[in-house]
Amino acid sequence: MRLAALRQRNWLILHDVDSLSDAATSHQLSQHRSQQRSQGQSHPLHPELFHQAYWRERNLIVGEAPGRGSSFFLKASDSEQWVLRPYRRGGLIAKLSEKRYLWLGEERTRAFRELRLNAALYDQGLPVPRPVACCVMRYGPTYEAALITVRIPGAQALASLLAAGEADEALLQRVGAMIKRFHQAGLDHVDLNARNILIAPHGEPWLIDLDRCRLRPPGKWQEHNINRLARSLKKFHCHSVLPSILKGYNC
Repeated sequence: MRLAALRQRNWLILHDVDSLSDAATSHQLSQHRSQQRSQGQSHPLHPELFHQAYWRERNLIVGEAPGRGSSFFLKASDSEQWVLRPYRRGGLIAKLSEKRYLWLGEERTRAFRELRLNAALYDQGLPVPRPVACCVMRYGPTYEAALITVRIPGAQALASLLAAGEADEALLQRVGAMIKRFHQAGLDHVDLNARNILIAPHGEPWLIDLDRCRLRPPGKWQEHNINRLARSLKKFHCHSVLPSILKGYNC
């Protein structure tokens, strides 16, 4: 994966060159590029592509996922959909600022960190969505950000399958084996829960939402990840499936 940064006075975009090349022929990016060329700009990426209003005006939002700030499913082309996720704060601090973060340099923004981590795991062949781009808009000492990844066709959250009684023993063990692969790669997923594990139509598990995650040497964090998942399963009244997940994890 080839990452490149595009910098202007008050915004920065980090993107995968190959994903952008593939998507540049899509109808909305082609149209956007034509508009930019008429304005003397040569690059198809621009901050407005990271706002749901741009896609909604063109009737290219095809769905929305639940969660803080919501993720929007975009029709990037006739054959591919993207997921646009704006960064939003949670907890008490959100009452002060829901979407602004302290600026400490571009490489320390949550968006740049997540995209680079996502790309590193993707390059290792691990089941994470392909990253497309992220955008950081700076406002003096603060910034806002959003991330775009490729949507996994037909995938459903593990939480949804559990609620519908459609997660069998074999699937749960595959989930455990997937988590073990990520732990072996050193990924500390700080929000490992049943919504951040997606299951593709043929039963392959994927891991999403790498915000605030990082690569670390082996340690207690692995146990903490599992405990976080256990709390999530309990929340969805599915804590009884944890032994099956652990069986796959320990194989």
